[in-house]
Amino acid sequence: MKISIITPVYNRAETIQRAIRSVQNQTHTDIEHIIIDGGSTDGTLELIKASSNYYSMCVSEPDLGIYDAINKGIILSTGDVIGVMHSDDYYSESDILSRVNKLFSDISIDAIYGDVAYFNAATPDVLHRRYSSAKFSPSELRWGWMPAHTSLFLRSAIYKDYGLYNIQYKIAADFELICRISRDNNINYFYIPEVLVNMQTGGISTSGFRSTFALNREVLRACRENGLKSNIFMILSKYPAKLLEWVQL
Repeated sequence: MKISIITPVYNRAETIQRAIRSVQNQTHTDIEHIIIDGGSTDGTLELIKASSNYYSMCVSEPDLGIYDAINKGIILSTGDVIGVMHSDDYYSESDILSRVNKLFSDISIDAIYGDVAYFNAATPDVLHRRYSSAKFSPSELRWGWMPAHTSLFLRSAIYKDYGLYNIQYKIAADFELICRISRDNNINYFYIPEVLVNMQTGGISTSGFRSTFALNREVLRACRENGLKSNIFMILSKYPAKLLEWVQL
């Protein structure tokens, strides 16, 4: 089946070609790679154009943030399955999409997710921590648990049935989407207990106390707007347990 990979990017000249190569090097043969550039001014767009043989489509125009860019890519996509590859990140192995494709041959599976590992910008080949998504289940959403977003693959029909990312959320639109699609308990998730994506630290979800505070406010809002009974103390209680989920590499 065709897998569409959406890469939102803005001013990432140092990393965009690595992300493009990561998708290009996948052994799965039916990949649609859509790059949505927010109007970069640092040479990113020129580097994207220089790699034009290795992706399917690139749109460059101002957007309303990362989730708006992802939405644009989803609207343009034609794949059976959709995943997101951020411009700072790369797949852990060349057969990740082949394995995802094989699992989706089971028509009962709606969503697949796994773990991620983190690296610093200066040493992209040195992985420091692994975050396990094993704790996630729809019942854990009200406690703030979700699978690692970049490891998540959804059938495209889910977006048609439940809608796109809510761009009113600046940090937690991915969490809100998972709350929305999970609230009726109709989504069948499958967990791969392995690292699927290597992620660079310093992104929107790993930028310090202020972003963490804003994230948790949006997480609580997402729970409430989707009928999940939660409170800020429940959301914060995940952090001691979350520390146990980190694995030093």
